[in-house]
Amino acid sequence: MQVVRAILLMILAMALLALSDAFIKLSSLVLSPGHVMFYLSLGGTLCFMLIAKWQRANLLSRDALHPWVLARSWLEIIGGLGLVLSIGAIPLSLFAAIMQMAPLVVTLSAAIFLKEPVGLRRWLAILAGLIGMLLVIRPGAEGFQPAALFAVMGVCGLGLRDLITRLSPAHIPSISLATWGFAATIPIGFGLSLVSDAPTSVPALTMWHMGAGIIVTALGYYAVTQAMRMAPAAIVSPFRYTRLVFTMSLGILVFGERPDALTLLGAAIILTAGLYALYRERKLALDQERQRIAAAR
Repeated sequence: MQVVRAILLMILAMALLALSDAFIKLSSLVLSPGHVMFYLSLGGTLCFMLIAKWQRANLLSRDALHPWVLARSWLEIIGGLGLVLSIGAIPLSLFAAIMQMAPLVVTLSAAIFLKEPVGLRRWLAILAGLIGMLLVIRPGAEGFQPAALFAVMGVCGLGLRDLITRLSPAHIPSISLATWGFAATIPIGFGLSLVSDAPTSVPALTMWHMGAGIIVTALGYYAVTQAMRMAPAAIVSPFRYTRLVFTMSLGILVFGERPDALTLLGAAIILTAGLYALYRERKLALDQERQRIAAAR
């Protein structure tokens, strides 16, 4: 029953984060990327501080200066910047497809930087995912949108952030990492807002969109953390891909988008490659556990 609850919580988290994407895009129709990033990072940090106080997590700990924590915060900045710059400039369905590369980025980065063993099948899954992303972005083609490269920057930053999270000291609470990461993006958002054109007046509806975006982002992030703690990652992680369905559906229903055949094909390839890579990781982990048990006997 605990596993079922974890899966349902992960699906809820992906729905909330898909709503976050939609609210950020709606806010970007009026606000500059700098203002969106500043409001989102400030509001998200305040939400996480409240959760941290509720959980009695110490946010003033010297752990905030740990090298892996600092590296994670820098990657949060890169990922957040890429996300905000792209989501207001490209269709939501295109953004959603590119962001599904995150698990494959983690696998690729673990192989390159941590020298983790990656077999031929997972390398082929990574290659297939990259081909799928090229079908979605189509560099050099007539319909190529340069702003899509910001989404690639975002998915690389967030994927590497997830990898660094695995290396962060285990005793540091997840809510502390989340709070410090969001707080690190505040100065960047503030700096961008200073050099961006500020609207003479902001409609109340836009502020509602921004406020809703902050709340669902914080709730979605927190729900992901809780789901990952309630059940093994190998069981829960595949349900992250439901975000693709939720975000594409919002793009079609709210923004009237009509993703073309190549975008849908690329998204399907990325989805299949990511799920297969997760399946292989789970199988290898089970094999290693069996070998460990057999050796202990």
